Amino acid sequence: MIVKGRSLTKAFHRRCDVVVVGTGAGGAMCARQLARAGRDVVALEMGGFHRPSEFTQREDEMLPMLFQERAARATKDMSVTVLQGRGVGGSTVHNTNLCKRTPDAVLDEWARRFGVSGWSPAEVAADFAATEKDLSVSVLGEAQLNAANRIMKTGTEALGWKGGFLSHNRVGCVGSGFCELGCAFNAKQNALKVLIPDGLAAGLDVYSDCEVTAVKVERGRAVGVSGRYVDADGLPLGEFEVSADAVVLAGSAVGTAALMLRSGLPDPHSEAGRHLHLHPGAPVAGVYDEPVLGWKGIPQSWEVMEFLDFERDDKRVWIVGNFAHPIGTATNLPGFGPEHARLMGEYAHLVVFTPMLHDRTEGRVTVTRRGRIQLQYTLSAGDREQMALGLRESARLHLAAGAKRVVVPFVEPVEVTSERDLGLITAERLGPLELPVLAVHPMSAARMSGSAKDGVVRPDGRHHQVENLYAADGGLFPTSIGVPPQISIYTAGRIVARHVDAALPRAS
Repeated sequence: MIVKGRSLTKAFHRRCDVVVVGTGAGGAMCARQLARAGRDVVALEMGGFHRPSEFTQREDEMLPMLFQERAARATKDMSVTVLQGRGVGGSTVHNTNLCKRTPDAVLDEWARRFGVSGWSPAEVAADFAATEKDLSVSVLGEAQLNAANRIMKTGTEALGWKGGFLSHNRVGCVGSGFCELGCAFNAKQNALKVLIPDGLAAGLDVYSDCEVTAVKVERGRAVGVSGRYVDADGLPLGEFEVSADAVVLAGSAVGTAALMLRSGLPDPHSEAGRHLHLHPGAPVAGVYDEPVLGWKGIPQSWEVMEFLDFERDDKRVWIVGNFAHPIGTATNLPGFGPEHARLMGEYAHLVVFTPMLHDRTEGRVTVTRRGRIQLQYTLSAGDREQMALGLRESARLHLAAGAKRVVVPFVEPVEVTSERDLGLITAERLGPLELPVLAVHPMSAARMSGSAKDGVVRPDGRHHQVENLYAADGGLFPTSIGVPPQISIYTAGRIVARHVDAALPRAS
C-alpha cells in the first residue's frame, strides 16, 4: 500500500523486517527486491506521491514539487546549483533517462585504491543486465534525435570525434521534451512506474511525506528510524517511528550522509559526508540561423566521448546536449535588461551543449546546528583546467555544426565566432560564481571501502561501525563514475538488497 503521510492525523509506529529510507533508484530497487524475497518492508519517502496526471509541464509548479529545496539547493557559496529529486521515485521522476553502466576502469580503480571487493566488472555484469531488463533499457537511433541533438551529431562527425547514440529507459515516448518536469505521458520506465508497483504487489508498504530525522541505534545495532510526517511544503505535522531488523539508507549521497551526521552515528575516522563528488556541468549555447526549437523531442540522445578516457587524467570531460525551458534558460543566460532580452529573443535558435566533469574535486556534506544541509565544494585547479577544456571544445563543436556564434555565459560573457576566440575560455575565468554551474549527480559522501579508515560502509553496503545498517545509493561510490549514475544506483540497490536478505534470519 501507499500511505500519504500528510493525510495522517496522529503519530504512528510500525514494525517490519527492513525499513528503507528513500524511494529513488537505489531505495526503490532495494525495497522491491527485499519484498520479493518475502521480507516485510517499509519504504519511507520525505517527498510526496505524485502521479503522471499531476505533471503539468509548468516550471513554476513542477520545480517546487519534484526537487529538493524547491530546486534551489546549492553549494554553500552558491556557486553550484545541485538539482535532486524529492518524492516517490526520487530523481528518476525528473531525469532524462540516460542509462550507462559504471565504466570497467572505474570499478577496477575502486578495487585497487579502496579495497572494494565484489564489484569487479565480471561480478556485477549480471546485476547490470538484470537492471537494464527491468527498466527496458534500449539504444536510441536516428529517429529519436531531435533537431538539437542532430546538430550535435553533425558537429561530432564534422570533427571526426568519438560520439554515439545514448541508451534510455523510455517506452512509448511521444517526444514532448518535458522529461525534467515529470513525464505526463508515463513513458519513463523508472522507479515510480516499474519498481514501486512491483514492490507493492509483493507486499511493500510505502509512506510518502515522511522525513526521517534519526537512525535509532541500540548496543551498536540499528533498530529502526524516527522522524516526522510533513505537508506539501515540508512543514511538520506529526511524528512516527519504524522499528526494524535492518535499516537501509537510500536518500541520495547528500541525504544519506546528512542523516548519518544528524543521527550521531559512530564515525571514528570522520568519513561521513566527506569526498562528495558532483559531476558538475556548465552550459555552452550556440546560436543558429534557422529555428531549432530545442525544447521539442528527446532532450539528450547523442553523446561526445572524445574527451572522456577513464585511463587518463587529462581527458575527464563528457559532452552531452541539454536544453532548458524558459525560466531555466533565463536564469542561465548572462546580461541584464536589453542584452538579456536580446539573447532570450533568440530562444528558438539556441542549442546548448553541456560539458560534464568526471571530477577529482572532493567536497563535503555538513549539517548545521539547526539541521540544515550544507554542501561545500570548490573546483580544484586540475578540475578547472578540465572544465575549461570542456567549454572550449563544446564551443568548437558548435562552430563545426554551423553556429553563427557561441555564448559561454560567464558573468562577462565570452562570444565565440571563430576558433581564434577559443583562447578566451581559460581556467582562470572559472572562479566561484563566474559561470552558472549545475550538478545533478551527487556521489560518494558515504563511500564504501575495504577498510573503515577509508570509508563509511563496507563493499556489501553495511556500515563499518553499526550492525544492520546499510547504504544503497550513489553515496557509496568511492569516486565519481564520470557518467550518469542512475543505472549504477539501481544496481547498487539490487546488490545491497541481496546482502541484507542474506544477513537476516528466516522464520522457522
